[in-house]
Order: sequence, then C-alpha cells, then structure tokens
Amino acid sequence: MTKVTAQLSVSLDGFYAGTRHSGDGDWTDSAEAAGFFRITRWMIDAMSWRERQGFAGGEQSTSSDLVAESFEAAGAYVMGRRMADGGEVPWGEEPPFHAPVFVVTHRPRQTVVRRGGTSFTYVTDGMAAAVEQARAAAGGKNVAIAGGGSLVRQVLKAGLLDELDLHIVPVVLGTGMRLFDADLDLAGKEAIELTPTRVVHTPDVTHVRYTVNGRAALVLDDRGSGTGRPMPASPDEP
Repeated sequence: MTKVTAQLSVSLDGFYAGTRHSGDGDWTDSAEAAGFFRITRWMIDAMSWRERQGFAGGEQSTSSDLVAESFEAAGAYVMGRRMADGGEVPWGEEPPFHAPVFVVTHRPRQTVVRRGGTSFTYVTDGMAAAVEQARAAAGGKNVAIAGGGSLVRQVLKAGLLDELDLHIVPVVLGTGMRLFDADLDLAGKEAIELTPTRVVHTPDVTHVRYTVNGRAALVLDDRGSGTGRPMPASPDEP
C-alpha cells in the first residue's frame, strides 16, 4: 500500500538548517547552509548516497543501508519550489531521484525531464494536489516528501503524512529553521500523536521512524493516583 513518508535530519534542538538565507550572496556561505551541512554530514559519508549522486567513495554502514532503503521505497517525490530551484544545477542531468518529482509552486513551468527516470512536474494547485498526483505515479511504492521542512509541516498539518523518519544528530544549533513550528495550528489542548516503530543508533546519528497517528485531544491522566480519573492540576505540582 502506498504511504506518504517524509524524512529529515535534525539537530538535538530541532533545527534542520541554520538561520534562513534570504539575502544576496552564495547560499553555501550562509548560516543556513552551515547548519544544513552539519546535520546531513552522516548522509554525505554514506556509500549509497554517494552512488546516487554519481560520486565515488563513502562508507558501507548501517546509515548507508537506511539511505538505500529509502531510495528503493520511493516511487515518487513531492518537494517545494525552493528546494527544486536550489538543486537544479547541482543535481545535473541525472538527478538522484530516478522517479517522478512533483514540485509545489505558484509559478507555472513546463515539466522538465532528466536522465535516469527523473522528471519534475510543477503543480500550481496546492500541496494536496501534488501528493495525489504523486500517488498516481508511484506505482504502488511510497510517496516521499523530499522537503524542505516547511512542506513537511504542511503535509503533517493536513493529515496526509503516514510515516516520519527523523535522523537526530548530536549537535545543538541554538537557532535556525525549526522543523516543528507554530504554523501546525494546533489548538491549546490538541497534539499530533506519533508511535515510534524503529530506532537505530549509530555513533553519528540516531534514526527514529514514527507512524503518524494524527491529531488527538490532550487529556489529563490520574497523576498516579490509581483512580483512573483525571486529577485537577495543582498549582504546587512541579
């Protein structure tokens, strides 16, 4: 069954890149890039990632196996226009996706076809429409939300995300582009519940897979009283 999945590398304090680069100058010299390069270093060292980019070298490791698994599971991708524009030149004539990619945008553009089975279709009628088109093109495999983080939040907010992989890197960035932000529009007593289904530890990164259960009300528990009834909050409770 086709699932909608997403994965992102994040710092311990929840950032997937440094402070957003919005001015002139080379993005690679920006604080955004510095944070992004740090938290994705584990992936750059993975042999399977390097092979997809057409690079030599890399390590055959647990992390490399997980990268290969994610490429194999994806039958189509959805990404934001900023990511697509930023990657167009570095990805070259044979991008690493080898599958249809649907780009969420407000600016129309003709479909771009590259070697290796990758095509970029620009969808101007919203994120949900892009996900549906990707489902139709995925051939029974998963639809992978490639990013960036704001698009992952939109899909999560809309209740369309089935599975989330977080690659948690042992570094504190302090500030930057946060994955989970207030624009999820959760009510005061509402949360999005997830169930961890896989945890893989490595020296450089911890890989955690979650099933997304969806929105749920926050309900008080009995605070250990054993009554099974919600206990009123005490002003003296720590």
